Amino acid sequence: MKPSTLTVAAVQMPVSADLAANVRHIDARLRQAADAGAKLVLLQELHNTPYFCQHEDTGNFDLAETIPGPATRHLAEQATALDLVIVASLFERRAAGLYHNTAVVLDSDGTLAGRYRKMHIPDDPGYHEKFYFTPGDLGFQPIQTRVGRLGVLVCWDQWYPEAARLMALAGAELLLYPTAIGWDPNDDEAERQRQLDAWTTVQRGHAVANGLPVLVCNRCGHEPAPAAGSPGIHFWGNSFIAGPQGELLARAGADEDTLLLTDIDLARSEQVRRIWPFLRDRRIDSYQDLTRRFRD
Repeated sequence: MKPSTLTVAAVQMPVSADLAANVRHIDARLRQAADAGAKLVLLQELHNTPYFCQHEDTGNFDLAETIPGPATRHLAEQATALDLVIVASLFERRAAGLYHNTAVVLDSDGTLAGRYRKMHIPDDPGYHEKFYFTPGDLGFQPIQTRVGRLGVLVCWDQWYPEAARLMALAGAELLLYPTAIGWDPNDDEAERQRQLDAWTTVQRGHAVANGLPVLVCNRCGHEPAPAAGSPGIHFWGNSFIAGPQGELLARAGADEDTLLLTDIDLARSEQVRRIWPFLRDRRIDSYQDLTRRFRD
């Protein structure tokens, strides 16, 4: 029988152009998490490299790699040595000219438990992801691990209640979001706060609406843009872990290079869903229009 309390961690960190240094930093945080009793660790989106999507450059496709590949083999070694389930985020080369933004889950025995390909792909100033990533084609399927069924989604997916709901309906026991989001340095402080509050609120809402814990791991620090005259992105950190009523269990600061650690009571999801039976009361006979782009 699985214990009801699960110690989880998220690695929030700035990312440098030195890929080897980034990997060493992650390895140190994984060891720290294991020493603290964590059994599940979430890494941030595209954690091994700078956020290359700030501009369009075909040379950046050289950063992609196959899955399995060198990164997954290295993470599998860490998972086995430290007895950790690791949720990582990689630039996947599926074939020539076909690339994905892909989360992978390494089980604590080192096996590749599964992968999730980012479904919602943004295209905004500073976030040119449609140039690099093909939309995911694996659907919203939780990944079975030794610590439970993980509903892994990626960054822009976090704004869509449909994605979280479909993971919950498929049996996810936790929702996890590796993320890379930040402020435009040209925005004033009030606008920055509104964006950060919206980002936190919508994901806490997924916890509430589905009665599930949510883990969110975001990048932090300023990353300059390669193009001259562009201000770059100041990733806003604020990684957090929330319980099934949206209650904040742990939260990092905006610029903290930190390991966020907390305990999750997995039994609470059952208790919360008994008093708030949203799944019971869904009117599935009346939701047909959800499959339409817009109701004119």
